[in-house]
Formats: sequence, C-alpha cells, structure tokens
Amino acid sequence: MNTNLAYKEEYVKEELINGQGVLMSPQPSINHVNVINNISILFGNFLKGKTCQSFPDSAAVFLTEKDYFVPDFMVVCDPDKVKYNGVYGAPDLVVEVLSPSTAKRDRGYKKQVYEQCGVQEYWLVSPNGKFVEQYLLQDGRLELAEVYTQPEDYLTEEERAAYITEFKCSLYDDLLIKLADIFDRVE
Repeated sequence: MNTNLAYKEEYVKEELINGQGVLMSPQPSINHVNVINNISILFGNFLKGKTCQSFPDSAAVFLTEKDYFVPDFMVVCDPDKVKYNGVYGAPDLVVEVLSPSTAKRDRGYKKQVYEQCGVQEYWLVSPNGKFVEQYLLQDGRLELAEVYTQPEDYLTEEERAAYITEFKCSLYDDLLIKLADIFDRVE
C-alpha cells in the first residue's frame, strides 16, 4: 500500500484558549478515534427522540470571549444553545480523550473554564490507560467523583471483581455505561 499521497488535503482545527489560537492535532490515533466513536454510539442511540443532543469531535463550544473549545464529545440539553456554527454556552456533559499533547490542558485550563461556565459533568478518558475520570459539578466546582478502570487481563477473577467497570452519567438514571463498550477495539 502506498502511503505517500501526491495530494493530501489538510483539515486544520483550532481552539481559542485564553485568547490564544491553538492548533489541534490534525490526526488523532486510531484508539482516540475509536473511543470517541464508541461514546458517540452509546449516547446517540440513547438520546434518540430526547431533547438532549450529542456532538462528537468537530463541533465548537463557545464559552467566553477568550475561549472556544472543540471537545472530543459533548451533550447539550438546551436546544437554544445550538447554533449553525457551534454551541454557545456550557454543554451538560463534556468528554475529552487524553493524548500526550493535550492532557495538561484538558486537566488544567480547560477543566477550569468548563467548571466556571457550569458544565455539569466532565470526563477525561485515557485510551492508553483504559480509564475514565468522572467529574461532577458540586458547589460550583468540578469534583472527581470516581475513576473507572478496566482491569488488566492477567488479574485473577477475584481481583477483577474489585474494579468498577460500569457507571451512570449523572444526567440520566437509565443509562448504564460499560467500560468494555467505551474501550471496544482499543488496543
């Protein structure tokens, strides 16, 4: 297979972070893409016929005069926030998939802005570590609720049973999320 393409159209994504334009990585890993796709399928199927809408990677969220982000995934339950070119105001759920180049920003500045703008739930998902950190807004702060980790195959059945491998999104009582579904096809 020839990987040297004579013509390659670049799609450049940019975020505005604290007033500075920041280029996003143009080509995420397959594991990164699979995680976003898996989360999109889970929520897409669940939200059919409901008011809330899910947005996978590429939809911008405009939060402050100095900040607009392009999260890996978000859910917005107020249809008035959804405009032709993005979401204006805090989504109800934001998911960022960690990569070495973005992890510090996702854990730091972005989390702080999401918190200040009133995002109700924030997930940091690691394809490499196969874990989800779930943060919930409590008294105006995004507090770590739990870290859900997929156990390694080499553990005993008893050790594996100690892991919490499914959880609920705080927005819905009837949506059970399984780590095995989030990390399906992730190597």
